[in-house]
Amino acid sequence: MTMRTRSLGSTGPQVSAIGLGCMGMSALYGEADRGESIATIHAALEAGVTLLDTGDFYGMGHNEMLIGEALRSAPAARREQALLSVKFGALRGPDGVWAGYDGRPAAVKNFAAYSLQRLGVDHIDVYRLARLDPTVPIEETVGAIAELVEQGYVRHIGLSEVGADTIRRAAATAPIADLQIEYSLISRGIEDEILPTVRELGIGITAYGVLSRGLISGHFTADRQLAPNDFRAHSPRFQSENLQHNLNLVEALRKIAEQKGVSVAQIAIAWVLSQGPRHTTDIVPLVGARRRDRLHEALGALDVTLDEADLAAVEEAVPAGAAAGERYAAAQLAHVER
Repeated sequence: MTMRTRSLGSTGPQVSAIGLGCMGMSALYGEADRGESIATIHAALEAGVTLLDTGDFYGMGHNEMLIGEALRSAPAARREQALLSVKFGALRGPDGVWAGYDGRPAAVKNFAAYSLQRLGVDHIDVYRLARLDPTVPIEETVGAIAELVEQGYVRHIGLSEVGADTIRRAAATAPIADLQIEYSLISRGIEDEILPTVRELGIGITAYGVLSRGLISGHFTADRQLAPNDFRAHSPRFQSENLQHNLNLVEALRKIAEQKGVSVAQIAIAWVLSQGPRHTTDIVPLVGARRRDRLHEALGALDVTLDEADLAAVEEAVPAGAAAGERYAAAQLAHVER
């Protein structure tokens, strides 16, 4: 297949229309197979995926080292096409407990130095604070990343999970390529204020959670047993009555998918790809595939065309606000700027 591309805003790079989110290869979704993870990254590059997304706190550095290993063992041409998006700033203890976020300028540069080493690269393509540090003005954090851009260690500045006011303040400080934020059929909170703001400012969206951590993939079942270290074991949307309600939404979506001869995951990803004014292609979904079969299924969404009737049917099956339960537990929502 020939991979289509999209631009990360008016100042960012051209990237594949779908990116690969690598977090699950190291953390938060139970055990992962290292060999299969590396093979999946290689398969993504072979398919034309250029955007690889990670965080320096995913597995406390494990994910960056995994990506570095995958890039070193990939053919040179594939290695050179990879664009790395890195989140930083999350503080964790040896036991994995979360301890807040650090956006101080000195910390920004410290985090970057370690990421460059673990990834085995001389620059990071898009660098972003994972969550807003309430003790540090966003202008100071973005200003520090801008200095890394001037020094050649970073190519573009991104944002993550921040609101419209913070986006405007950041954009007034330095050019912002994109905002990474959760967006899916059942997580549509960005539509009222955030999405219009980034479009006004020429900032792209990299959308994570497009399958709601597997919940609307069509593969999750009510009897699935989750490991204690799996994020979903504690996520409100995966709990008892909430889970059954949300899986009922998936079954409504499955009927539409079957009529089109595609999978539930493909129609959910295609919906995200299709959002926005006509001819607007400013949203790049990140798919968290940990296996090659799931990757290939996700990339199949690029061949799914949703016309107005299809979109209306999807909206009727899964209306905005239809999901039961918050997307994060209360302790995690406290770190997400509303």
